[in-house]
Amino acid sequence: MNLRTLTEWPRRLGGATAVKEPWPRWLGHDLLAGVSVAMIGIPQSLAYAELAGMPPIAGLYAGALPPIVAALFASSPYLQTGPVAITALLTFGSLSTMATPGSPEYVGLGLALALIVGVVRVALGMLRAGWLAYLMSQPMLLGFVPASAILIASSQLPSALDAPAPEYDNVILQAVWTLAHPGQWSLAAILLTAMTAVLVLGGRKLHALFPGVLAATILGIAISGMGFYSGETAGPIPAGFLPFTLDDISWTTLPTLLLSGAIIALVGFSEAASISRRFASEERSRWSANREFISQGAANIAAATFGGMPCGGSFSRSSVNKLSGARTRMAGAFTGLTVLAFLPFASVLDPLPMAVLGAIVIVSVTGLMRMRPLLRMWRLSVPQAVIAWTTFAATLLLAPRVDLAVLAGVSLSVGVFLWRSLQLEIDVTAQDDVLTFTPRGVLWFSTAQKLDAALLDALADHPNATRLVIELNRLGRIDTTGALVLRSVLDQARVAGLEADVHGIPPQSERLTHRVLGPDTDPLE
Repeated sequence: MNLRTLTEWPRRLGGATAVKEPWPRWLGHDLLAGVSVAMIGIPQSLAYAELAGMPPIAGLYAGALPPIVAALFASSPYLQTGPVAITALLTFGSLSTMATPGSPEYVGLGLALALIVGVVRVALGMLRAGWLAYLMSQPMLLGFVPASAILIASSQLPSALDAPAPEYDNVILQAVWTLAHPGQWSLAAILLTAMTAVLVLGGRKLHALFPGVLAATILGIAISGMGFYSGETAGPIPAGFLPFTLDDISWTTLPTLLLSGAIIALVGFSEAASISRRFASEERSRWSANREFISQGAANIAAATFGGMPCGGSFSRSSVNKLSGARTRMAGAFTGLTVLAFLPFASVLDPLPMAVLGAIVIVSVTGLMRMRPLLRMWRLSVPQAVIAWTTFAATLLLAPRVDLAVLAGVSLSVGVFLWRSLQLEIDVTAQDDVLTFTPRGVLWFSTAQKLDAALLDALADHPNATRLVIELNRLGRIDTTGALVLRSVLDQARVAGLEADVHGIPPQSERLTHRVLGPDTDPLE
């Protein structure tokens, strides 16, 4: 490999800024950014594994090899891959009704789910189906994300207060029980939770790169190690290198997990897609949804093969990556290598209080509890507000099966779209002897007959009319059936003795409409 090849690495790895720098400089920036993200990602990985119902070590495994594999295919130079909150919640919702969280059976299911998520994403990327990243409607996500954040925070409240709640089917009930029994709270846990919140939230105000999560983790381990905390801790965490877990995958349950895996593949990818699009827009650079699907899919396959859990793109860690000076996607690889090097020493995390991990999760999702957009949606569009609020309510009520809430939100979005597509409004005006039709909506096979009925009504109401003008400039599009019915309406008007013509054919339907209206005889005869 010559010097010229080395200097061209940044262009191949992605990142517009890196192309202008010699490789030792951008490599140093990537190394620093990768290590910085790993210091935050290690405790977060433990917390998100707990949220998913997986053993803490599964979070570390998902934060080691998957970022390295993702870096080989990623489109964005800044996207950081690993355990994330929404994907962890979806994982718990999909698996908690099938096995006891943390049990060997549950771990096998988690590996199988990661494999499905990975295969689905790779397949979508190979099929160039990146457009599916936009399938999740904005109103549906506006309802799902804050409701998910509420569920995530509620699930961690007992840990944050060291007050284990009775086993309820819904984590909201567990949180309510915990809040209703302050006598069960641990003062030490409360102080640790408050300390974590101050370090993470207050640290952000001091500087965007303040390592609040890392500081809270180190202090929590120190306090617990000195005997000032007697509550539940993260340990024991096995130390060692990545295990090969292909044989541990619950192969027989793959068909049962297909729907949940597909939902996680799409919903979880929406976060990675939004991160990559945002950074690409800021840097005025290109971004490929197809490549990102492949990178995120390959990461999940690696997680399934080496003891991890379903993972995705992290907004918080990606932001830290960019702010830390990352230049190329090698920063993600350095993050994974750092976690990989830490695995033999993972047992140092054994004394880490679960109160600290619970607080880390709660603080990380507080920014997702955005209710104002939900309230404002009513002023923008009532049907879309119905989608948003229905998804919000379904997510809370159907927990832990939040995947079903996503399915309900998507189905309602499609239903509203179809309902709107069925609405064809036709404004009929009569001036002198001229009838003017102005249809609004989409002229397709399910609405085209309304145009025919409107003609019959107009002829009956205006028997002295001598001319018909159909203005099509308010239509979204015209399909083949719509064009054929339009020709039929014109022919009927002419048979009735009217001059008939159309104006303003939509450009996207112009070719088809002219082919149908142009011939003197019926184009189907």
